[in-house]
Parts: sequence; C-alpha cells; structure tokens
Amino acid sequence: MKKILIIGATSAIAEHCARIWAGRGDALYLVARNEERLKTIAADLKVRGAAETDTYWTDLNYMDHHAALLDAAEAAMGGIDTVLIAHGTLSNQNACEECVEETLAEIKTNALSTISLLTLIANRFESKESGTIAVISSVAGDRGRASNYVYGSAKAMITAFTSGMRQRLHKSNVTVITIKPGFIDTPMTAAFKKGLLWAKPTKVADKIVRAIDAKKNEVYVPAFWWAVMVIIKTVPVAVFKKLML
Repeated sequence: MKKILIIGATSAIAEHCARIWAGRGDALYLVARNEERLKTIAADLKVRGAAETDTYWTDLNYMDHHAALLDAAEAAMGGIDTVLIAHGTLSNQNACEECVEETLAEIKTNALSTISLLTLIANRFESKESGTIAVISSVAGDRGRASNYVYGSAKAMITAFTSGMRQRLHKSNVTVITIKPGFIDTPMTAAFKKGLLWAKPTKVADKIVRAIDAKKNEVYVPAFWWAVMVIIKTVPVAVFKKLML
C-alpha cells in the first residue's frame, strides 16, 4: 500500500490518478482549496477502495501554511512515500499583459507555490532517503509563445527547478518526475476548441500513474508531444517570432 499525498486533488487529472490509486487500495491524502468538492471526491475514492481518504483544505498560495500541511499529511497516513503536485491555473495572457499584478499572481500560483512545496518535500524525503515526487509542468514551458508566455514562464521555472532537484536527490534514492502534458480536455480548458492534439484526462492520468510506477524522470503526455516540442524548439528565432503560436 502506497501513502500518497495529492496536492491539487480536485483537478481533473489528479482526480483520475486518485481513482486508479484508490482501486489499488492505496492511502490518499487530498489537498485543494474547494472544501466541498474535496469531500465529495474523498467519499467517492473511499467507495472505490482507497485505504484512507483524508482531506486538507487550503489556498496553496499561503506558502507559510505548507509545512503544517505536510505535517498533517504525515501524521494522518503515518508517513508519505509519494507526492503528486497538480494544482494551478490557466493564465489569461491578455490580462497579464495589461497588469503586472495579474502576471505576478499567476507566477505565484503556477510556480512559486509549487517551488515552496517542492523545497519542503525534498528535504523530508532526502532525510529518509526515499520517496517519489511527481510534478505537473507543461509543454508550454519548453519554449515561450506569444499566446501563453506568462503561463509558459511559470512552467519553465518548474521544469528547471525539478531538473536540478532530480540531480540533487538522485544520490538519496528520491525520484523526481516532471510531467509535461499537452492539450488536455478538462473543465479548465472548456472554452477552447478541441482538435486532434487534445487528450482526455483519463488517458493522461493513466500515463502519469505508469510513469510514477516506473520512476521515470521526465514524461510528455501524450508521448507525441515530445516530437512536437522538438520541432518547436528547433525553429530558428528569426522564423519563430513571425509565427502565430
């Protein structure tokens, strides 16, 4: 039985990961800011077979609460061996361009709050020389694009941070997995027109759970996004700046 902390547990991807783990009989500690939704998900996971489904309600932008959150999770489950960090928002690029405060708020939510959690979790796992940390970044962090460079910048920070942390923690037997989804059909992207590149959260969750089981390093989901981003990253700047992406 795994003892899994899921941060951002009400997100569509995290919820579907939790359903897989519940079916295996794992213990789950769910963290999110929507208390009512959190309790509903916890009850459903218990029915699906989860050994435990404790919950913790908080706004993750209150970074001074993060240590208490981790203490509560460890106490409830008798320790933590796996963490999935899946919280975040999809930035309004136009609003960010017009407002410094909006930009900084998005960077705080999508990067700084995650970095705070990662720092605390890394230290705890390093001290016991075990654990798996999986973090949802994004293909948007591989190269800044005019349509979403605020969101992409936050995710690029997460990708770089987890890369360095992975190297640091390798000697301590701690696995750090950077998950890079492409376009996912979730409530957060409901307003977007869907096409062939879009994936369902159930499929993405299955890939994430498999990556955690296999202790991968960096995973694109779906896998074809690796090839897509190789192409995008190799387009010369002189050409790239003229494209509408």
